[in-house]
Amino acid sequence: MSPRSVHLSRRTGWDLAGNRLAARLETLRADGGALLDLTEANPTRCGLDWPPDALASAVAGPGLARYDPDPRGGLPARRAISEYLLGHGASADPERIVLTASTSEGYALLLKLLCDPGDEVLAPAPSYPLLDLLCDLEGVRLRRYPLRWDGTWHVDLPALSAAVTERTRAVVVVSPSNPVGALLAPEELGALQDLCSGRGLALLGDEVFLDTARVPVTSVASAQRCLAFHLSGLSKVCGLPQLKAAWIVAAGPEQEVARALARLEVVADTYLSVSGPAQLAIPELLAARERFLAPLRLRLAGNRAALARAAVGAPFDVLEGGGGWAAVVRAGEALDEERLCLDLLEEGVVVQPGFFYDFERPGFVVVSLLPEPDRFARGVTALAARLRAAAG
Repeated sequence: MSPRSVHLSRRTGWDLAGNRLAARLETLRADGGALLDLTEANPTRCGLDWPPDALASAVAGPGLARYDPDPRGGLPARRAISEYLLGHGASADPERIVLTASTSEGYALLLKLLCDPGDEVLAPAPSYPLLDLLCDLEGVRLRRYPLRWDGTWHVDLPALSAAVTERTRAVVVVSPSNPVGALLAPEELGALQDLCSGRGLALLGDEVFLDTARVPVTSVASAQRCLAFHLSGLSKVCGLPQLKAAWIVAAGPEQEVARALARLEVVADTYLSVSGPAQLAIPELLAARERFLAPLRLRLAGNRAALARAAVGAPFDVLEGGGGWAAVVRAGEALDEERLCLDLLEEGVVVQPGFFYDFERPGFVVVSLLPEPDRFARGVTALAARLRAAAG
């Protein structure tokens, strides 16, 4: 009998062939070429890491030797998260908080809670292309609704409402969003609550970049009229992706929250994913988060200013967002984004094309604001020169 290949799930049937940009970047890195990487999103590689002794102190509590699992996570950690959210104007009962290993896992648990296979979730575009994969893995269809630019970014509420179908189970909002930095306005949160409560939908608020918002911003954790979930974690709040600690906070009408949390607790208990040391570290690290956030905000502001200087007299403009770690350059629909990015790669500069993020039209480039100032300034100077050359 001839051997047969093992069946692999259709949920993972992605096209794994790399695109031209990824292939060329891989080759350049393998050759050891020096690169000005304006896509870097790891703070620990941008001079924004914590001193090792501070991290060692945070995870070395006296409870480290004991194992005392709680499906929702340790109460001291949940209390610390509740206090953190109070600083953003949202009251969150620790009993409404569930710890996860990451925001990605938080999404996965909520998709299990809210959706049956074939159901739909609505999420914004432009947006970071992670939720596509998470929905695939749960057998859920992801559909996009647009963010619009009119000097600031905002949700296209009529388009969002029109996108709701009988299979829609949740609406995702990201504030500040990645990469455009859209902030959820109070009136938008009100309209979203009305939509979700009227159509029996959950509202999911990805707010990992909340501490980078440049103006006061409304948190989904303050929702009262619909079932809502705030997601965040130490990866962005404290610049510690390696600790793998995040959280879900449920908000909304008491009866809806109680019904959802009873099931979510079982889902979380099935995994018990957050490590004991990470849970123990949460209170101390959240209390000391400005150790990371203060220099981060200075870095973001300095690099935004460098990008603005590079744009003076250049054939592009910068679409200012209200927060986040990225910036969007708009150079016009005639721009061949892939060609530009490939040409910059040959100069040793790495940027991302807008089509990576589902922009509706061509002509956009996305850069990270995390790199060290000198490297960032040299990178955006090369970007501006290349755009001038492309414009003729």
